[in-house]
Amino acid sequence: MTSTAFSSLPLSAAMLANLESLGYAQMTPIQAQSLPVMLKGLDLIAQAKTGSGKTAAFGIGLLNPLNPRYFGCQALVLCPTRELADQVAKEIRRLARAGDNIKVLTLCGGVPFGPQIGSLEHGAQIIVGTPGRIQQHLAKGTLKLDGLNTLVLDEADRMLDMGFYDSIAEIIGQTPARRQTLLFSATYPAGIKQLAAAFMRNPQQVKAEALHDDSQIEQRFYEIAPEQRMDAVLRLLGSLRPVSCVAFCFTKQQCQELVEHLATHGISAAALHGDLEQRDRDQVLAMFANRSLSVLVATDVAARGLDIDALDLVINVELARDSEIHIHRVGRTGRAGEKGLAVSLVAPAEGHRAQAIETLQKAPLNWQSLDGLKTKAGEPLQPPMITLCIGAGRKDKLRPGDILGALTGEAGIPGTQVGKIAIFDFQAYVAVERGVAKQALKRLADGKIKGRSLRVRTL
Repeated sequence: MTSTAFSSLPLSAAMLANLESLGYAQMTPIQAQSLPVMLKGLDLIAQAKTGSGKTAAFGIGLLNPLNPRYFGCQALVLCPTRELADQVAKEIRRLARAGDNIKVLTLCGGVPFGPQIGSLEHGAQIIVGTPGRIQQHLAKGTLKLDGLNTLVLDEADRMLDMGFYDSIAEIIGQTPARRQTLLFSATYPAGIKQLAAAFMRNPQQVKAEALHDDSQIEQRFYEIAPEQRMDAVLRLLGSLRPVSCVAFCFTKQQCQELVEHLATHGISAAALHGDLEQRDRDQVLAMFANRSLSVLVATDVAARGLDIDALDLVINVELARDSEIHIHRVGRTGRAGEKGLAVSLVAPAEGHRAQAIETLQKAPLNWQSLDGLKTKAGEPLQPPMITLCIGAGRKDKLRPGDILGALTGEAGIPGTQVGKIAIFDFQAYVAVERGVAKQALKRLADGKIKGRSLRVRTL
């Protein structure tokens, strides 16, 4: 057996069978390096990016010592954003299917407090949450961490960027000294070293290779004058015509300016930055995931933890100040075996950043000229889908099947023309093909969903 087989680890037969049923045959590099350390109960600092298999690594690590008969919190995972916490909880639930009745609960801000208290009273062995909300529950006494075995800090560098150092320190102060601490981070800034020195017991360090396979992701660099930036993005979009593209900016203001510039040229774009209300953030992400938005213009902090399948293009509107972050941005495209393309705009003042990327990649950069781009004639860049927003959600017991049934029932729209359905607490979003959007809106507005007339609008 090669040592990258999960069966080479001291895991239960039930866990190994579950991993096989999930299609996990071989360990990814980060899993092969970190799992033997975690399973020995040692503290760990792992440098790994999104998409490297790190969630499954710490998920298996924290499930291993769990006692299913004790319903107190035995493992706590701290994440920077609600989306990432939801994603992590989903993955841990899949991994936990091997165990008896293991409860995983998410505790994040931006949702009502009361129902979370109710869920905590029923008990949960694993809690996944954001630092602010975990702190509130500890302060109120609704969450107790005295039975904690494992603490995971996921995307620790982002949590520090978002100003959570003090919150994390306060939370750790309420955990038992004999816990195991696992820290995962894409980069390794000074704040991480400080966290490790203060709260970890001689942690083992592992690092998964962060560079991308060139055959998987093509990178192109274009030198521009600073005032050309916005128009250069337009030219790239006109030439490459991606169905879905993330454009990275530095500031909230730069995001807004680019979105307005694209909108005046008929391109559907929306901004994602730290100041968005949770509801607006949910809406933007639902529209991007369901392909009714062509360009997501985001800051690095806001885009962390996004799990977007089949992303055609990443545009670095400005080069990242840290070459590790550049690698992270670029890794959003070319996922799941698809080929990806990442293009970077570089003003003369950013030359040293390009140099740092070249040094890190140990290969010359692929420089191209904007003049070489041919703008393809045809329609302005329009996404294939349109999103309808329904004024009811999970709290109203609305399920995806109810929406699908209302659209496709009795001589309705063919199911093949209905896209992703996303349901939040008080809203739901459904994507339909552009050609049937008017018909779909009329059908939902005139008809009933679950026997009720609901407010529906096109976004």
